[in-house]
Amino acid sequence: MNAPMNAPEHVPEAARLFAGLPERDDAAMDRLRAGLTERAAREGLLDVAYRTVDTPAGSLLLAATEEGLVRTAYAVQDHEAVLQQLADRISPRILHAPARLDEASRQLDAYFAGRRRRFDLPLDWRLSTGFRRQVLAHLPEIGYGRTESYAQVAAASGSPRAVRAVGTACATNPLPVVVPCHRVIRSDGSAGRYAGGDEAKRILLTLETTA
Repeated sequence: MNAPMNAPEHVPEAARLFAGLPERDDAAMDRLRAGLTERAAREGLLDVAYRTVDTPAGSLLLAATEEGLVRTAYAVQDHEAVLQQLADRISPRILHAPARLDEASRQLDAYFAGRRRRFDLPLDWRLSTGFRRQVLAHLPEIGYGRTESYAQVAAASGSPRAVRAVGTACATNPLPVVVPCHRVIRSDGSAGRYAGGDEAKRILLTLETTA
């Protein structure tokens, strides 16, 4: 069979067939995803919504349930691993649904721009229990631009000798930045370790002391 006019013989048949299709339409794909997300939510098939946001301290994963923000995580914590943990501990019905986290994203933008000193978001605390939950409940009481030592936090949480446990609570904080474990430092004044990395902690503490 002769090749169609204007179609070089060396061009594969499949390529000639797809050449007439429209180029990828990102806006249409976004609308499709949004529609699927709305349908999933309407039919009760969306238990955890997530998105990522870029910040001066690195990329943050945000995840929320119907109850509120349940997880924030830095890229160094491995976003894919965090999503798998959420699937295992909460529900496998997880969907990339950015609109569900618009308010959290706006508040984080304002925080990193120096315009917000406290977050006003509903939180889902299910990933933290017992003494760790008591520690995390205290952290928002440490004022913006201030710090407390692990020993001070232990005392404020009702267990003065549980300094090491406070460190563990901060290290496993499921909501870093929003629940400010970065404001907890060592008794000698050094910053100490941080789930988002030493540089991320330095950025947060510098932001709050210079804003």
